[in-house]
Amino acid sequence: MTYARLNAAAMAHGLLIMGALHPAKCGAKQLEGGTLVLLGAGGAFWPVFSASPEALDGQADPIDRWSTRVVGDLAAQYGAGALHPFGGPPYAPFIDWARKSGRAFDSPTGMLVHDTVGMMISYRGALHFPKVLEIPTPQGPSPCETCPDQPCVNTCPVGALRSDTPYDLHACHTYLDARAGAQCMTQGCAARRACPVSTGAARQSAQSAHHMQAFHPG
Repeated sequence: MTYARLNAAAMAHGLLIMGALHPAKCGAKQLEGGTLVLLGAGGAFWPVFSASPEALDGQADPIDRWSTRVVGDLAAQYGAGALHPFGGPPYAPFIDWARKSGRAFDSPTGMLVHDTVGMMISYRGALHFPKVLEIPTPQGPSPCETCPDQPCVNTCPVGALRSDTPYDLHACHTYLDARAGAQCMTQGCAARRACPVSTGAARQSAQSAHHMQAFHPG
């Protein structure tokens, strides 16, 4: 199994390889040895998911169920273990793994930013291979280092996400409950959308609306 072959298989399901690491080398939490490959939603994810049985059966947690099936199938096909960021507690330490992949970084808001999809990160699972596989070297550094305006810290209409204070959950949810918050609910978090790199996610509005509804059911 090669990285290129796995990437092609992931892309066939609308997924991207959003990072890879050797746990023994970087000290990734809860893992020993082998190779970990992080999978996330790409620009083709929503059309693929929308046509799936999980999206059409009307049952709860369709994206998590889709991810369990698809990532599980990839794991079985390529001889890896399947891991997911949901299903806890306890939860797998995806944030630690993302940072140690060298492709996700802390943004000025405190949220993660990815080198190709910006702040529109949606990890759907990971594959843990027992063998040490050859993986690309991250290009780095954080995209925030070359972002002169850093709009993510001043775009939130109620200042819930700033660089000088913790995330203000109450202010965020109060705004989302108001009529003024409709755009965030239908288009996605304004701060996440403001990140210039987020355009690389090619995120569709329907996907953002789905995630926002899950984040803030109302």
